[in-house]
Amino acid sequence: MGGRTGARTSADASTSATTSARTTVTTQQTKEQTTQPESTEIPRARPPATHGGAPGANRLAGEKLTLAYDQRTITEGLSIAVPDNSFTVVVGPNACGKSTLLRALSRMLKPAAGSVMLDGADISGLPAKKLARTLGLLPQSSIAPDGITVADLVARGRYPHQGLLRQWSKEDEQVVQASMAATGVEDLADRFVDELSGGQRQRVWIAMALAQQTPLLLLDEPTTYLDIAHQIEVLDLCASLHEEQGRTLVAVLHDLNHAARYATHLIAMREGSVVAEGAPGDIVTAQLVEDVFGMPCRVIEDPESGTPLVVPAARERTRAAGRE
Repeated sequence: MGGRTGARTSADASTSATTSARTTVTTQQTKEQTTQPESTEIPRARPPATHGGAPGANRLAGEKLTLAYDQRTITEGLSIAVPDNSFTVVVGPNACGKSTLLRALSRMLKPAAGSVMLDGADISGLPAKKLARTLGLLPQSSIAPDGITVADLVARGRYPHQGLLRQWSKEDEQVVQASMAATGVEDLADRFVDELSGGQRQRVWIAMALAQQTPLLLLDEPTTYLDIAHQIEVLDLCASLHEEQGRTLVAVLHDLNHAARYATHLIAMREGSVVAEGAPGDIVTAQLVEDVFGMPCRVIEDPESGTPLVVPAARERTRAAGRE
């Protein structure tokens, strides 16, 4: 955790220098701008480094994890492997350990026991910048520095790619612009983040995560604060990152129907344990939903996507089930 804190401190200290460099590059680009339309292609992840794990092993996995806050244990002996090139979604009731697991996978929470492995190495020993070039995180709650603009916040996603011999470049600026375009916030570039609505801020944070260009991306409730139209836009964007670029995504979602529609690999948790995992079409049943969420339901085929669609039982049926 110390390495991550140090990295964040260094990033904060370099904000004014980065902003100045961005301004210079942007000014130069404006002078050189042609009549060609601006590209809105989703920024691609940088090619991954050589996989250091055993042949056939997944890049990201947790082994016998015990996760706790102070004296309160959330999970104990939990093992999980994220399939490579998957869109993995974790679902479960409140306080079941979903977000806690994501925090451990991203090194935001140190396991009380067990280890998180990334490319065959214990994540706790990786240098902060190397980790940040491989694995990106959109946390559940993010707080932007006071007085920072949208463009400058998105630009912070480029910090892991900066170095002593590599400062801000046209490539960085292009990635920032493409990330804002992909999330629909390019018109907000010069606005202060603290002036935006909750939904607008969420899209800005997603743009910053895209600008980081990591092959693995973890998202903790990425549709929070978004209206239904923007929820679908964000999930469509995530699906594009997975399908078109082969990125590995892990997301925590509360909406089971969204999870079933978009996930290629679904993990259902309850009370700190994995109850079931696999393709949504293979595991989402009325019995599973009742076991995990305690909710009587029917599972039918989604007429749009062909994926499982959970229909909660009517109020009268729920009452009758309680009397039995």
